[in-house]
Amino acid sequence: MSARTPAPDPGISEAAQRALADALAGRPLVSAERFCSSLRTLYAGPGPLTRARPALAIGCYPGWAQAGPHAVLAAEDRTGVRGPRQRHAWTDAVDAEAARLLSTLPTGPVIAAWYSTGRLRRWAGPGGTVAAIDGALRTQVEDKAAFDALLQAAGVPQRMRIPCVRIDAALPTLRYLRQRVGTRRLVVQAGADSGGRGTVFVDSGADLAAAACMPGPYKVAAFVEGWSSNTTVLSVPDGSGSVAVYVDRPSHKAIGIREAGIGPGKSAGNDWSRPWPARAAADLVDAAVRIGAYLWAEHRIAGLFGLDAILTPDGRAVLNEINCRNQGATEVSAVNQQLRGLPPFAAAHLTALLGGRVDWLPDAEEFNAGTLTAATAPGVGPFYLKLRHRGAGPVRLSGLCGSGVYRLGSSGVLSWVRPGAHPGDADADLGEVLLANLPAEHVVCLTSAELGTAEALTTGPGSPFAAPHQLSAFGAALLDALTPHLTPCPPTPTEVTPS
Repeated sequence: MSARTPAPDPGISEAAQRALADALAGRPLVSAERFCSSLRTLYAGPGPLTRARPALAIGCYPGWAQAGPHAVLAAEDRTGVRGPRQRHAWTDAVDAEAARLLSTLPTGPVIAAWYSTGRLRRWAGPGGTVAAIDGALRTQVEDKAAFDALLQAAGVPQRMRIPCVRIDAALPTLRYLRQRVGTRRLVVQAGADSGGRGTVFVDSGADLAAAACMPGPYKVAAFVEGWSSNTTVLSVPDGSGSVAVYVDRPSHKAIGIREAGIGPGKSAGNDWSRPWPARAAADLVDAAVRIGAYLWAEHRIAGLFGLDAILTPDGRAVLNEINCRNQGATEVSAVNQQLRGLPPFAAAHLTALLGGRVDWLPDAEEFNAGTLTAATAPGVGPFYLKLRHRGAGPVRLSGLCGSGVYRLGSSGVLSWVRPGAHPGDADADLGEVLLANLPAEHVVCLTSAELGTAEALTTGPGSPFAAPHQLSAFGAALLDALTPHLTPCPPTPTEVTPS
């Protein structure tokens, strides 16, 4: 573990461990997420919370030795194929076996997931619990067409709201929408999907026709230049009928980097090492607190949620989306809490969702004041860069030593350094990265397959991003260094053509 990631106060770690154990009440913790390494930042990081290591992980991609639960059920172990369709259909692939395994547990499990579904409730069984927001409520809150109304109801200032119009019927003409919104380029959003799905950038009539293929209602908003951003927020019931809202530092998120295999509107990863302007950071923290209080008062929502924002070139923050659940950024953003000597928010999230008492966090106002200090000053922060197979044919990843810490040398070659499972295990300023969730050598990776993530700490020089839609020299060199390890292979009988 890097010296840059301090261990939390032992007393705080013990209190968080005890609170989570009390909330679990002897029930086995099971994770059900795409990555079977989910929650590794809690149990493989500084001041490890051993009770957060799942007894069983059910997912698409298996973990590895340093980031493994006690048992794993991974769809990829069965199919030997990694691709876009596999990552969306993994629950179907493991459904029967997951239900069987969970039914053999001595007590009903606690299933940690992004949001609750009928399938997860069936897996949990009559004595089990799904520790996640209800799926129907999540869909309601994350409805992109309703986002501006949510901001208005929460009292978020107009200066943080992007000009937009809600369309409940068929989309009108491009000219009309441009007049209503006030910009030539538009962003049309619909539904409550994730990963950039449900968002279309509109520059032409053909783009508008593509957007109209999504089922409405629609939010049609002005396109705003700038850095996209993720912010992780935690709401904890205070025992007096309200919630304390804790706001993590905002990231700089790169979007739509074609050379990284990332399409328009989709995230290439996040970097928390870049400072934010003071006014924008203060506005974002204030808005997050308002939204957390509103979600509790209106829907009794507690635990983790995420806010997507855009940091404009003139230093303003405007909000564009809410994700009322864990996110792809949750695992690595947890390092921000550890850098401040605290266990990750995810421990409090699980405890709160199970009705337990979270008594180890500092005062929320004090914490959020510290967030402003951390967000606006140069310093160390974590990042992750998504790794995708950018080629046209199936490949296998060969010649590496599996997930762990590697060094990118001056010759552009990746060299194994040591085992690892936590972003703090690697120092990008020294050329190191943790390559996480890599496929085994026998796995066939289809076009656009997720090859894993590159994660590390940096003070800035090791950031993988140079601009909102551009890799840094380090980020580009890292992808180039991975390419020689992608060995073309013939299709297999079990291969499924990606959608």
